[in-house]
Amino acid sequence: MNQSLQASSFSTHQAPPGSPALSSRFAFIQACWHRDVVDRGRDAFLAEMDLQGVPRESIDVIEVPGAFEIPLHAQTLARAGRHAAIVACALVVDGGIYRHEFVAQAVISGLMQVQLGSSVPVFSAVLTPQQFHEHEVHLQFFSQHFELKGREVAGACVRTLASLRGLRLGD
Repeated sequence: MNQSLQASSFSTHQAPPGSPALSSRFAFIQACWHRDVVDRGRDAFLAEMDLQGVPRESIDVIEVPGAFEIPLHAQTLARAGRHAAIVACALVVDGGIYRHEFVAQAVISGLMQVQLGSSVPVFSAVLTPQQFHEHEVHLQFFSQHFELKGREVAGACVRTLASLRGLRLGD
């Protein structure tokens, strides 16, 4: 199966109307908590998508207060059928009030439910470090890590859509 993907592969005129798998639009949902770190993931994602032939104008960026709000927004976008894929990005940290693992698990589970229920690929750059403290060393480390994850999720998005397109078209 051919794994290469060009921007023209996303052209909506190649697919039946309303086919989300071949839509020309993408959605990037990001949480605003720890915005300075999460923005780095978004910016890296946008830059890598551009390198992959997907222009910035084809990507809708949606901001939500926190990670917990991401699955509902992803579901709403998937049901609308206007996006080829949806990417979620957030930093879930231990705030000392409740276990952050529960929030992260709920978000990831919700995203998987959206993906399987809609057949719209949903990608996660929702990261949950074991320990995060807002000091310069951690902020720098996680900012760099989010840049890497932004690039990686863009690559995964492009490769997955190429694979799914091949499966649907019988390539």
